[in-house]
Amino acid sequence: MLIKEMPQTERPRERLKKQGKQALSTSELIAIILRTGTKHRNVIEIAGDVYRQFKSIGAINATPVHELAKIRGLGEVKSIQLIAALELGRRMYEEQVPNQVLVDNPKAIFQFMRPHVEHLRQEVFSAIYLNTKAQIIHREQLFVGGLDSAIVHPREVFKHAVNHSAASVILVHNHPSGDPSPSESDLTMTRAIIKAGTLMHINVLDHIIIGRGRYYSMREHGEID
Repeated sequence: MLIKEMPQTERPRERLKKQGKQALSTSELIAIILRTGTKHRNVIEIAGDVYRQFKSIGAINATPVHELAKIRGLGEVKSIQLIAALELGRRMYEEQVPNQVLVDNPKAIFQFMRPHVEHLRQEVFSAIYLNTKAQIIHREQLFVGGLDSAIVHPREVFKHAVNHSAASVILVHNHPSGDPSPSESDLTMTRAIIKAGTLMHINVLDHIIIGRGRYYSMREHGEID
């Protein structure tokens, strides 16, 4: 059934207008973004296929456009529309949250960073920079790919700290395997960064590793004093 053949009261746009955005399912919201279907499939069916395949908004947002475009009825243009809309939502969240995050609470940092990294298929290393009032002033993605102490050099971490006049830093990276337990390489890298920070009088407050739905705080586990 084409959208134009559906009763007005069942069409996603009409329902959003009359009942509000909360009344719509995730698939229906995706359908509104995609706008149109194809000759043989309506946009609600296509949107349903997208959501069922990826199972979460985060997973969709972490998927490259060329992979989304392979889904029947989606194509490159609709894939770009969808990724752009999801990125706007992520940026809105980022604008609202930073100064409200309690930096002495690893769970709050996990919740802040989770949308950025949880569904990525490769490791990403970031640093969160704080001012003297322990407020977040900047977040920088520093490295992508397999991480070890040779790749993550302290000078890259502290270069941005100096540029933003940061008083302290929180390190964050993800484990695509889903298990946030630190490797020996993670621990070695962290020790090297802490040592460099001590020399520069910039404290490393924590190193948080994000897995699938959970995190590991090196401060909580005694690896950082």
